[in-house]
Amino acid sequence: MKLGRLNHVGVATPLITDSIAFYRDTMSATAIGEPFDLPAQGVKVCFVDTPNTQIELIEPLGEGSPIHGFLAKHPGGGQHHLCYEVEDILIAKTWFEGRGVRVLGEPRIGAHGTLVLFLHPKDTGGVLTELMEAPQH
Repeated sequence: MKLGRLNHVGVATPLITDSIAFYRDTMSATAIGEPFDLPAQGVKVCFVDTPNTQIELIEPLGEGSPIHGFLAKHPGGGQHHLCYEVEDILIAKTWFEGRGVRVLGEPRIGAHGTLVLFLHPKDTGGVLTELMEAPQH
């Protein structure tokens, strides 16, 4: 298993439109995608492109969103997770499980249209870690 590049930093936000305004007006970001719903994940997302990675803005979508718990602890939002690319999500899953790292659920389709999974922050130095099967360009 080989860890790939940092794909994005996930930032939870109570209101995605406010976060877009911040990145556009304060941070001078010029490449901001359109927000879109990911009902299977319970979130609305928007990607902000930077020269070397992306910021994934994440807003809860409905009452059952897993982001609600994070925002209850951090009402203003904040860094939610780091996402790294891997070549094969199933090999990565087996590799991490073999090292005692808890995988949160089964692989599922993420915002980039490829398989993703999450690793428990208690097993990854306190950081919720997303693994994403690298897109085939």
